[in-house]
Amino acid sequence: MLQSKRRDNRAAIGTQLFVKIAALLSFGYAQAETGVLLEEVIVTANRSQVTMSQIAGNASIIDEDAVARTAHTHINELTQRLSGTWISRGNGQEHLTAIRSPVLTGAGGCGAFLMAQDGIPLRASGFCNVNELFEANSEIARRVEVIKGPASAAYGSNAMHGMINVISPGASDEGHLRLGLEGGSHGYYRARLSTAGPSLRFDGTATTDDGYKNDSGFDQHKFALAWDAEAGGYTVESRFAYTHLNQETAGFITGNNIYRDGRARKANPNPEAFRDARSFRAHSRITGELGSGTLTLTPYARVADMSFLQHFLPGQALEENGHRSLGAQSAWASNAGDIDVVLGVDLEYTNGFLKETQAGPTNHVSAFLVGTIPAGRHYDYDVTAVVSAAFIHTDIPLTENTRLMAGLRLERVNYDYDNRMSAGRLKDDGSACGFGGCRFSRPADREDTFTNLSPKLGFVHSVSDDTQVYGKLARGFRAPQTTELYRLQNTQTVSRIDSEVLDSLELGLRGSPAGFNYDVSVYWMTKDNFIFRDTTRTNVDNGETSHRGIDASFGLTLTETLDLRFNLALAKHKYENSPVLASSNIEGNLIDTAPERMASAQLAWQPTDRTGLELEWIELGEYYEDPENQHLYPGHSLLNLRIRYEITEGLTLGLRLINLTDRKYAERADFGFGNDRYLVGESRSVYVSVSAEL
Repeated sequence: MLQSKRRDNRAAIGTQLFVKIAALLSFGYAQAETGVLLEEVIVTANRSQVTMSQIAGNASIIDEDAVARTAHTHINELTQRLSGTWISRGNGQEHLTAIRSPVLTGAGGCGAFLMAQDGIPLRASGFCNVNELFEANSEIARRVEVIKGPASAAYGSNAMHGMINVISPGASDEGHLRLGLEGGSHGYYRARLSTAGPSLRFDGTATTDDGYKNDSGFDQHKFALAWDAEAGGYTVESRFAYTHLNQETAGFITGNNIYRDGRARKANPNPEAFRDARSFRAHSRITGELGSGTLTLTPYARVADMSFLQHFLPGQALEENGHRSLGAQSAWASNAGDIDVVLGVDLEYTNGFLKETQAGPTNHVSAFLVGTIPAGRHYDYDVTAVVSAAFIHTDIPLTENTRLMAGLRLERVNYDYDNRMSAGRLKDDGSACGFGGCRFSRPADREDTFTNLSPKLGFVHSVSDDTQVYGKLARGFRAPQTTELYRLQNTQTVSRIDSEVLDSLELGLRGSPAGFNYDVSVYWMTKDNFIFRDTTRTNVDNGETSHRGIDASFGLTLTETLDLRFNLALAKHKYENSPVLASSNIEGNLIDTAPERMASAQLAWQPTDRTGLELEWIELGEYYEDPENQHLYPGHSLLNLRIRYEITEGLTLGLRLINLTDRKYAERADFGFGNDRYLVGESRSVYVSVSAEL
């Protein structure tokens, strides 16, 4: 009965959406005036600066104006402006990611996506964190570029389902000093400072938030420095970034549809939980002519440290992790006889660590859990990782209107693991646990190496000056994360897993006729060696999944003062075998936390030169909460309103109303340990800001 109801709803909604899209298309052609999509510049796709018309795949850009207009308090408010992308908000600044995928958790929740700033990953390969986007300076970004589908041919491991690249602003010839103050619901305050001159720029933000739920506030600081120079025929762009997050974390609330209960929504079952994270990154991008091409060399360094209480596990152990990296990216771009070639070598050295320590005995009704989860150290290890890779990308004209794009990357990842405790399932003092051994199993010292080849082949055909057809066949991959290899449990002593591999086929149509932009793509993806922890708490890689869908984005100018943008994603993510994620056969089931429909629209109105308004609609479709497809979250729709008014030249007042209709909803829902569990969405929130440019 449930399945039948879902099919009926999908059919009705699908018809409505088709009518809406058809209306948008016809209305856009009737009233549109200017189009710019194909001329947009993007640097993420091929490791060189190209226009959107030169990319054989679907990519999206959130420009500086959209970043400023959104004034996001969380990265998910920004990425809702894109099709096929869902950053599921957790408590505070936490999040989980979906790009042409379900919302993935655990190591796969970050290993399947590459998060970068200025083309350099926020975290080293093998040391990702599911919340790592809070380390990006997205609040002051010049733009955000998103690649949907594999980008491994250019960037390697983790760029499998997609990539988010936050582009930092640089120095300004005009120079400015900008100050901003903001206050909002639930004790939210943010201050901003930006100053820029011909060669130097500084940006800083300081945020404090008491939190919507009890004991769930955070303090966050972000600072960025940009220095641009020229010397000896070379340009040098240097960037430095520091972030700090101190957060009191709220966990799931449990109970069927309890997120609709006004009192329960603010409950925090884990007031003791916290997260403390720091990061530092620095790089210099050095560009100059070499032979018949342009060489770009980018040395970089990163430091990341984090500690948090694992409030979601029995025993509530404290995890401390971090890593230090030195690396260099290189790319040489040349054009000879109308053939574009980009080739390069990437190198990275990382030393990382992980410690897990439980302060006291496990407090649980289960004697088994009490006996197998002891106080003391559970894990304490170091890993040295070396990544070496070479890649090539070519762009070849086949005819006057058709170009062929091909790329290949060979990457080797080597881990040298050093266990700083006794190996096996023992307590930290070397004694045995009851019930056959401790839950935590520590491998002996070892080395692991993973070598992957990532090809891509694509084309772009220009039907006319403002219309293109494109297609791409690509392979993405991710090497196992260090936690999947060395943070074992129960009887597992060696994690015999290999890299995940995803094959993708994509076809699309895009164009910029006068005043109307559109990009519609269809994709088919299959993933092998899906890594997960099975019902015996063993890390295995025998999962197979499929991912099929449509991403569509439309933008049109309705009048001189009115613009509309509409995004739609329809997808079906399925288990193609029956991995031991559940007690029943799940082959053919829809993957949990994978909406079949996501949509958004932004209607922007500028009635005067000093006044701007934007009404935003967000829709998230229903999805299953569990692999067995027995528990359903019905989805939700939200409205947001943003208003900006320039009081005098350089002085601007802003007002944002988020969740305008005060909808009771869940940011994310799942089913675990016999209960529906929800991360609650905030009620109506009001933010007022004032900014001045001197």
